[in-house]
Amino acid sequence: MLSLLGLSMVVVFTYLIMTKRLSPVVALTVVPIVFALVGGFAPELGKMMLDGLKTVAPSAALLLFAILFFGIMIDSGLFDPLIRRILQTVNGNPVKIAMGTAVLSLLVALDGDGTTTYMITVAAMLPLYKRIGMNPLILACISMLSLSIMSGMSPWGGPATRAIAVLGLDASEYFIPMLPTMVGGALWVVFTGYILGRKELKRIGNTHLKTGGDDCYIKAILADNPNKRPKLIWLNLLLVIAVMVALVMGLMNAAVLFMLGFVVALMINYPQLDLQKERILAHSGNAMTVVLLVFAAGVFAGIFSGTKMVDSLANSLVEMIPSSWGSFFPLVVAITSMPLTFVLSNDAYYFGMVPILAQAAAAYGIDPVEIARASILGQPVHLMSPLVASTLLLVGMVDTDIGDFQRFTYKWAILTSLVITVLALLTGAITLLA
Repeated sequence: MLSLLGLSMVVVFTYLIMTKRLSPVVALTVVPIVFALVGGFAPELGKMMLDGLKTVAPSAALLLFAILFFGIMIDSGLFDPLIRRILQTVNGNPVKIAMGTAVLSLLVALDGDGTTTYMITVAAMLPLYKRIGMNPLILACISMLSLSIMSGMSPWGGPATRAIAVLGLDASEYFIPMLPTMVGGALWVVFTGYILGRKELKRIGNTHLKTGGDDCYIKAILADNPNKRPKLIWLNLLLVIAVMVALVMGLMNAAVLFMLGFVVALMINYPQLDLQKERILAHSGNAMTVVLLVFAAGVFAGIFSGTKMVDSLANSLVEMIPSSWGSFFPLVVAITSMPLTFVLSNDAYYFGMVPILAQAAAAYGIDPVEIARASILGQPVHLMSPLVASTLLLVGMVDTDIGDFQRFTYKWAILTSLVITVLALLTGAITLLA
């Protein structure tokens, strides 16, 4: 009975999310409450919800301060010299332009927001693509792959945050073993840019841009504004390095590290109180939307776990899976995440299916953190989906059709997912039991 109730809850939640009948925050809160009441769990409902909120609180704090920290770094102009160097270096060479696109988009995607990544990357690079006649689908493809690596794998990016929150994991425990895969994935994206650039070089050749026009173009992209702090670039760079080194070494909880990093960055770059308020407000909309989503996920996970619906569903799933597959469970999750995240939204997949998969994996002695890592390896394929709002923005910005974008991108997206899956296996981020 509990299995049926749990499955019905997941199906109803997925339907409401996919058809946009309810927003994710509302669906994550209302749907489990209704099904808990139907199942007769009203007396324990408050405690289950509170337990869920306690579980996701560290993840919510991490996400909030990481977004604010990287937002301040971008506002201050920390990455402007690199962007300028990229634009000066690529000139009219298609190979350099494609690889420069990869480096730029990987860098901007550090803040975990797809909309920001696409807007900055496309605004900077599309004029170059048009000027020399390069296919803008290359720009769209590389930008999407970059986002899938940097935002998909980082604990402050949407997919990983959902997985960490719903499974009640420690962000550092999830992230540090994933770093080699993330670095390898980033290098793969740059290599993909090289391959695509070589194809364009054969098609259109090399075009040398005039220096004067190029300088004007770069100045237009990197126009000065009152928020930039060019004199503090080295200090900001040292701060970013210090935070990332401390994160990797595990000196403090990741949420505490990013909170301290954000506070220090704010004091250094914007010591005036009114400017601090302005910069916080500038980034609070995106941050708060995702933080609310994480807390709503805590309610969903708390009820799903507290009612034992997830345990019952997991037991049913284990009974259906051949015992010989048990040792390959993380790999199965990684491979199936490609089609599942393409047809499902991240909310439906991570809040609805991943808890079930993690509970089923536990029956084979597999740590839930490995399921969390495996579940994000299909993100390159997920981002091709028309269900992803930022993808629709990307397609619109490069003035193409979603079908043309998918036809051009699908083989690179699938290949990228397979590459990072192999990297995760080789580096031990996910394992196969003997």
